[in-house]
Amino acid sequence: MAMNNMQDEEFADVMRALGHPVRLSILRILAEKAQHDCCCTDVTECLPLAQSTVSQHIKVLLDAGLVERSPKGTRNCYSLNAARLEALNGAFSGLFSGLSGERPPAVPRSTEVEPA
Repeated sequence: MAMNNMQDEEFADVMRALGHPVRLSILRILAEKAQHDCCCTDVTECLPLAQSTVSQHIKVLLDAGLVERSPKGTRNCYSLNAARLEALNGAFSGLFSGLSGERPPAVPRSTEVEPA
């Protein structure tokens, strides 16, 4: 996915996935453990939550494409989806530059009256 090609509906879906503090914490944990295989148990050890709760939050992040899963033996390991985060960064950049109030120069209106 190209950086600025994230559609509004898709962008809103990703934003909903990011709309819970636990999911933001999970992303930070995965970023910190980026060099290691990180399974749900590893994430759970960093949070005061049951593994089932952490698993549900990871599933939301998986469904939004922010996290990738790779099987390692009998366990699933998780990592950040760098391409998706890059696309999200581009979408944020495009959104905020569009909302910054910077508008293209206005075309001056003609004061002449057009003939009828």
